[in-house]
Amino acid sequence: MIQVLSIIEDTMVDGPGFRTSIYCAGCRHNCKGCHNPQSWDFDGGHAMSTEDIMRVIEADPYANVTFSGGDPMYQPEGFAELAREIRKRTKKTIWCYTGFTFEALMTNPRQRALLEQLDVLVDGPFVKAERDETLCFRGSRNQRLIDVPASLKRGKVVEYKYSPTSIAV
Repeated sequence: MIQVLSIIEDTMVDGPGFRTSIYCAGCRHNCKGCHNPQSWDFDGGHAMSTEDIMRVIEADPYANVTFSGGDPMYQPEGFAELAREIRKRTKKTIWCYTGFTFEALMTNPRQRALLEQLDVLVDGPFVKAERDETLCFRGSRNQRLIDVPASLKRGKVVEYKYSPTSIAV
């Protein structure tokens, strides 16, 4: 089960192309200037099963998937299960937003299990002093777009390079 605030279909702000974004409840980063502070409450929203979420995801064969919040890394088991089902049943890519850094996630076995299912991770807390509205798919300069499979293979962060022709990822 995942504590979900909302699921937004056909959004274009949480990664390239059309996406189905699952916004979860719960975050302890408390970033000043957060654009979604209502997501901090771990009791917000409602519990949804993997199968219920998959019905929404599979209803749009053209939209990829984004996990956001809150912070999905506070519900790593539920999101890892969902990601495995997405992998098994679709060819969709999976992006995830987190206030944790890639390096910190690598040290936590529960969070790493989710990390291993992702295509792109947008990591790091939002830092108001580093806000930059010209960045694609992130709010502050400290946040990174990370190519997760390449990073896991190399054992260090490999940044994902976005270009309008790379919308498949």
